[in-house]
Amino acid sequence: MVRPMADLGLHLAEMAAWPFADEERRHWSVPGPRAHRWLEENHVFRRDVLALLRRSGPLMSREVPDTSVVPWESTGWTGDRNVTQLLEFLNVRGEVAIAGRVGRQRLWDLAERVYPPAAEVPLVEARRVLAVRRLRALGIARPDVLGVAGERYFEEVEGEPAEVEGTSGSWVVDPTAVGHEFEGRTALLSPFDRLVHDRVRAQDLFDFEYTLEMYKPTHQRRWGYFALPVLHDDRLVGKVDAIADRKVSRLRVHAIHKDVRFTRTMTRAVHVELEDLASWLGLSAVELERA
Repeated sequence: MVRPMADLGLHLAEMAAWPFADEERRHWSVPGPRAHRWLEENHVFRRDVLALLRRSGPLMSREVPDTSVVPWESTGWTGDRNVTQLLEFLNVRGEVAIAGRVGRQRLWDLAERVYPPAAEVPLVEARRVLAVRRLRALGIARPDVLGVAGERYFEEVEGEPAEVEGTSGSWVVDPTAVGHEFEGRTALLSPFDRLVHDRVRAQDLFDFEYTLEMYKPTHQRRWGYFALPVLHDDRLVGKVDAIADRKVSRLRVHAIHKDVRFTRTMTRAVHVELEDLASWLGLSAVELERA
């Protein structure tokens, strides 16, 4: 997840309280009690890493010796990665932070040397503010759940009750959005965009079926390795299967999968977005293999 540094104060209390801030709301990949026990068992390992970073940071994880006493018991994703796991946990706790990158490798350093000074907001108030922001970002959500797996919080948030035709159950709408004229646009979305990140919500609201297929074997993919959902006005209308070919400075578009019949306006708008994406990536042209 990427968060604005201006919001640091809203996250400090939760970070300091982890993993006991709230057992029911822990991150799906960071099991609180088990992580806490592992950190206690490896308190010397933690001390060694923090001392090394203070002397020599920032460092890549491969530059940090593994002095763990008890290895992290993995369910498959994090096997034989004690250093990386420790750094991840210390990051959640606000003791270390990502200071930069070398290629795809993260550089780790003490959080006090990375984060700017920020006043910590009390935990209850911070959670309330963040819950309001989540509803504002989503626009409409189920009344009992704001966020998605990995950031699924249960908070009381004031929203305007709403019903969505064709769906069961109730919804709430961000009250600041009520009564404003809607101005649509066309956009190529990241698979992690909040509009589509919750696949069930996207199916309920937009009748939009989507799965990120980068972890599937090639022959099982319907839309592509990293297909970009296509937003047009108030509808999700398709997916773009494209890749940046930097050797020839081309954005290669393997396919534009159309969930609905594209009008000339829609087609033209998607092509404009492809040109804009290529420019943003520093590529000189778009190459369409098939529309």
